Amino acid sequence: MSVDYVRPRVRDLIFQLYARPLHPELFEILAVRRIQRPDYRLTLQVTRTGHVITWDSADVCLTEVTAACDQELPEKRRLLNWRMRGERSGRIDCAHGVCYQMSYQVETIQPEVFLHTHDELLADGQKRGLLHNFQPNHRLSVAPLSLIAAETRPDYLLLSTFHTFPAENTVVKSQTLIERK
Repeated sequence: MSVDYVRPRVRDLIFQLYARPLHPELFEILAVRRIQRPDYRLTLQVTRTGHVITWDSADVCLTEVTAACDQELPEKRRLLNWRMRGERSGRIDCAHGVCYQMSYQVETIQPEVFLHTHDELLADGQKRGLLHNFQPNHRLSVAPLSLIAAETRPDYLLLSTFHTFPAENTVVKSQTLIERK
């Protein structure tokens, strides 16, 4: 049995950035964590397809999304729209001195290395961050997982995400830095 019904295939994923919040009803949200800081609010959401992360300050709102390419999402105030392939990085200078930088990597690895990486992410996620471990198809299969870790500081925010795709022995990783200059 395949796990494709749980997650889309990696080749069908997109990475998007919006200069606005997105309505939660657009997504199948599986886990949520909210972090309030004096100068911004952060909402971390694990979805079936990856994540939705919203950073909202008094004057700038950024929403980062990994989603399936066939998912209908708005085009209004969309800043990035990339198919997730290989490695990619980008930078956007926003209003009010806010700088957004990101990079992602799609890595397909040998099955035994994938299992070791998956176990390490599971152990790490139980200590920190927002972790969602999907239910396996059957008791012997490896279930996908998603981990979002946030390092918050007064002058910057560093986010690391990991999404595993056991049917493809693939890990999708991203790092995001949001800072006010």
